[in-house]
Amino acid sequence: MTNVTELATRVAAGERVFADGEFAGITLARLDLSECRFENCSFRNADLTGADLSEARFSRCQGAGAKLRGADLADAIFETSDFTTADFTGARIGGVRFEGCRLSGANFTEATGIDFAFLDCLLVSANLRAMNFRKTRLQGLDLSEAELIEADFRDAILERCSLREANLTHAQFKGADLRGCDLGPIALADAPLFKGAIISKAQASELLQGFGIRVA
Repeated sequence: MTNVTELATRVAAGERVFADGEFAGITLARLDLSECRFENCSFRNADLTGADLSEARFSRCQGAGAKLRGADLADAIFETSDFTTADFTGARIGGVRFEGCRLSGANFTEATGIDFAFLDCLLVSANLRAMNFRKTRLQGLDLSEAELIEADFRDAILERCSLREANLTHAQFKGADLRGCDLGPIALADAPLFKGAIISKAQASELLQGFGIRVA
């Protein structure tokens, strides 16, 4: 299926499950796809700007380069899907769940909402500026080289995560448990960012060595 009119007609008729659909490169902007389930569908470079995807489910889908600017993703589920470099700018992500997804290079600038979750996802070089992760449990996230400027990690727990070479300018980590996180090399000037965070003895030793301090 590549015709947006056909999709809209089938959704209006009450159809909600779509398998092996081909939506690559087509415009689905502002379409009501709420509560739809997409299995093994392609949305590569599709335009879903302003679409209603609330409570939608994407399983094993391909969405690299898709545009979801301003889309309503409330309570949507993305599982084992590839949305590398997708644009989620200004999307409403309250309650959304990303599990086992590839999101490297994705842009979440100005995305809004609470209770969203990322589990076992690749977010390498993703733009997560000013995202609120406060009091959340983050598991299996590769945030290497991600833009985390002004991100809030206060009282968060990071397990099996990586912040290696991420941009942490003005990020907040007070009360965060970073013992299960790969922090990578940290410059002395960035050390104050981690004031009040919990780190392991091994991490403390690595940090000191990175500052040129020998631990005997």
